[in-house]
Amino acid sequence: MDGELKREIIIDNYQNPYHKGLKNDDGYYKANTNNESCIDNIDIQLKIENGIIKDANFDGEACAISTSATSIFLRKIIDKRVEYVKKLISNYENLINEKEYDEELLGELMAYDNIYMQPNRKHCALLPVDTIKKILKQLEEE
Repeated sequence: MDGELKREIIIDNYQNPYHKGLKNDDGYYKANTNNESCIDNIDIQLKIENGIIKDANFDGEACAISTSATSIFLRKIIDKRVEYVKKLISNYENLINEKEYDEELLGELMAYDNIYMQPNRKHCALLPVDTIKKILKQLEEE
């Protein structure tokens, strides 16, 4: 993926994020994560039925990296099994931390493959997965 395409993906998902806006419905698991060193503060809600993510939404204030990563991530997990989501999270964390990952699985998330060059932005890119992991922990504790 070339640099121009990466920028387009990030900007598009920042300016026109998918699944932005929380729903007033009791059927969702919800978690919040913030970045203490900047403005990033997001809430994510997931509707999970029979081990499948049926819906996903988010809201909050965040930088272009956090907002776009959340937008892309939520699109990738809707209608997917929790096991797939865990695998996606693991691969994405590996990408961000310069470890081995599956490029095909990540798709548009490959836009963040050079984030390691700005270590202070790693947390921005990981904000959505940190939040989703909190929700998955809630699910496991039931």
